[in-house]
Amino acid sequence: MTGRLITLAFACLLSCAALGQSFPSKPVRIVVGYPPGGSGDFTTRIAADEMAKSLGVSVVVENKPGAGGNLAAIEVARAAPDGYTVLNAWHHSINLALYKNPGYSHKDFLPVTKIATGPTVVVANNDLPVKNLKDLIAYAKANPGKLFVASAGYGSTPNISATLFAAAAGVQVTQVQFKGGGPAMQSVLAGDTQVAFSTAPTVMGMIRAGRLRPLAVSMKKGSPSVPGIPGTEEAGLPEYESTFWFGLYVPAGTPRAIVMRLHDAAVKGLAKPEVREKIALQGMDATPNATPEQFDAEIRAEGPALERLLRESGAKVE
Repeated sequence: MTGRLITLAFACLLSCAALGQSFPSKPVRIVVGYPPGGSGDFTTRIAADEMAKSLGVSVVVENKPGAGGNLAAIEVARAAPDGYTVLNAWHHSINLALYKNPGYSHKDFLPVTKIATGPTVVVANNDLPVKNLKDLIAYAKANPGKLFVASAGYGSTPNISATLFAAAAGVQVTQVQFKGGGPAMQSVLAGDTQVAFSTAPTVMGMIRAGRLRPLAVSMKKGSPSVPGIPGTEEAGLPEYESTFWFGLYVPAGTPRAIVMRLHDAAVKGLAKPEVREKIALQGMDATPNATPEQFDAEIRAEGPALERLLRESGAKVE
């Protein structure tokens, strides 16, 4: 019996290895829950480009915005666990805490690797009479509910970041939800809203062009990837900090050999100096994981703290 078990185990290992070598035989699709123009789209496209080089097939980006990323997550959760449908998303605990029935749970996914991590950048329309974060807080206190903040949808990084800022600063703001960071920024540029707590890839070009005024980076000490903009300690609100990341997931049940094939393709690309430089120019840092298990451990460790922050801040989908 023992000999038979060893033979079966060896056969299984050979089968899994063969599966990993034969995958992929057709294009791979990465689904992201936000439209073009934001950090979700940027990180998806840079990962897709690099993975295609390693996998030897096309890696197609599909933008599926809606419900704070839930529509994309549901689609991938229900997809065949064969490695051909991948999700790029943030921590699932956020939407699971914000929505009563998001349509999926943690157990519906297997983590592959993190792509990149970054802070949000507090930006203002150039016509708003504020020069720094202290001015913004004073303006919000003097005009309760009349400071209109453009957000990328409930559960998005800008939504969470703005909500945590309001709680830390003790101010009341009015968030206006858009279907992604790109449309939100167009609103601020047009003056329909006045402020945004944006992911860096969405706004760095506009900041460099002088079209938006940066007030702070949502990290206590600032970020070397976003030079010249003060962190929250220097800006006068040390109680406030908000960072985000994007990472790849596949449907639960995907064979480990395929998960590793996707992981290795992504990590290989993210290790290239020129790719890391592209990500840094967008105000983020490439942060791939050594293994899918390491990514999974980070997700599990972060979950309770995120849920507590959301609960204490009062963030919710209205």
